[in-house]
Amino acid sequence: MTTFQTIDDIEPGQRLLVRIDVNAPVDDGVVQDDRRFARHAETIRELLTDDHAITLLAHQGRPGRETFVSLAQHAEILADHLDRPVDFVPDTVGEQARAAIEDLESGDVLLLENVRMCDGELPEEEPAVKADTDLVGTLADEFDAYVNDAYPTAHRSHASIVGFPVVMDAYAGRVMEQEYTANTAVRGRSFDGPVTMILGGTKAEDVIPVVERLAEEVDRFCLGGVVGELFLRASGHDLGYDVDGTELFDHQWADHGETVERLLSEYGEKIALPTDLASEGGAEGEGEGPRVETPVDEITKETSYLDVGSETIERYTDLVAESGAVYVKGAPGVFEDERFADGTVEILSAIADADCVSVVGGGDTAHAIELYDLAADDFTRVSIAGGAYVRALTGESLPGIEALEEAAR
Repeated sequence: MTTFQTIDDIEPGQRLLVRIDVNAPVDDGVVQDDRRFARHAETIRELLTDDHAITLLAHQGRPGRETFVSLAQHAEILADHLDRPVDFVPDTVGEQARAAIEDLESGDVLLLENVRMCDGELPEEEPAVKADTDLVGTLADEFDAYVNDAYPTAHRSHASIVGFPVVMDAYAGRVMEQEYTANTAVRGRSFDGPVTMILGGTKAEDVIPVVERLAEEVDRFCLGGVVGELFLRASGHDLGYDVDGTELFDHQWADHGETVERLLSEYGEKIALPTDLASEGGAEGEGEGPRVETPVDEITKETSYLDVGSETIERYTDLVAESGAVYVKGAPGVFEDERFADGTVEILSAIADADCVSVVGGGDTAHAIELYDLAADDFTRVSIAGGAYVRALTGESLPGIEALEEAAR
């Protein structure tokens, strides 16, 4: 049960400072639209029906990276989603920003410049420290209330996330409220059937805490991707190490191998591993070869394996079909290549068809739903978060949530 206030608790006609997260892929300086815009547009649209004047704070990238760009393009994309103008000023706390805020009337939407261009937004520090930044000190007095809808950034203790709730009334937006509720349900709800988790991707550190902390709540973990190979290595198969110049396995085994072996020893009856894997066939230099599937017992690793095989897919989809709830974190294969999308697409399709609670998290996996024209409405929740999704699943603290709860108290 949530213990923070939501936008249902805000009186109409307020001047609101709303933190959203429209951090998006950037290609050659051009922002690529993603589903975060659509999700936050729903919150903004609902706030506008209550005659609020809305100023938006958001970030893009980090200083020093190619993705660290102005939010001018974001304003245009968001306007398209809202089907109404979104004004933009290339300023956050200066005279231009304050003048634009002062001119706001009910029904207006204003986006300020990339908040990570402000001194004090980064690094992560305690809320009281962040509340003393120029960003919070300058903007807080301009508004009646603060709304945090930036769930994907809820695991960060940045000024725009934890500073404002210290000094003003603070509320959770719809994305924040709904994502947190869906992502924490596995730890507090009873389901009509087994709970299954599909775990893949490339990072063992994302999977290990999920298995460690949810072993009591989850009935079976179905593994794939790089993490699946690492667990296969721990089980004695000739897999889970680097070949052909890859740098995905050996350093992770050095860091996490002992933990992976311990998890298999303690929870092996709950951990389902691939029994076959897919690789690229054909002679070297011939271009893109066909998909070739090999039982793991017959593998002497000399090439990269890029997806789970048909036998594994059938086992995993059978488990999904009989589940009361399914949670997904990470893809079982390199689905961006259609030859190796079978595992990801067929398992997601089985989840969509199943009569169960289903939550898909992590940007890459959720992208597969769009890429292969699956219907997001067929899932209970398609999360727009990555790090916050994992932390909520496993019960770790989220500074953004804690700040809202403290504000409510």
